[in-house]
Amino acid sequence: MTIKYPGVRTQVLAAVESLSDRAYQERVWIRHELPHPGYYDELDLTIHSLFDDSTVLPDPTTAVGTVIHPDEVEPLTELGAVFGPLIDDLGDQPDAVYLADPRWDDVVRSAAKAWQIMQTHEPS
Repeated sequence: MTIKYPGVRTQVLAAVESLSDRAYQERVWIRHELPHPGYYDELDLTIHSLFDDSTVLPDPTTAVGTVIHPDEVEPLTELGAVFGPLIDDLGDQPDAVYLADPRWDDVVRSAAKAWQIMQTHEPS
């Protein structure tokens, strides 16, 4: 399957990858240890990439063919099911508040599952 908007997919992949990596979150989002000058990332960017810019979440079925592949719907739906309510509950809080929430581990696990499946469609 050809993805209609590969640039948007790249943003979604980056967002899901950052959600799947707790060490990255601690290093970049919390301690602001950035990989190079001019680099910027935070949880808010990830939320906007997934919920606003691509609208992959909360309903990934709307993005099949444009941003995601059909087999990515289920893991992304699972991610949305744990991530969406957390955003609704916590709202505009610092990244550290999200990472300290006991539900955050479920977000990371769900994102890791989605990331693993999404990577099968990417060139090596």
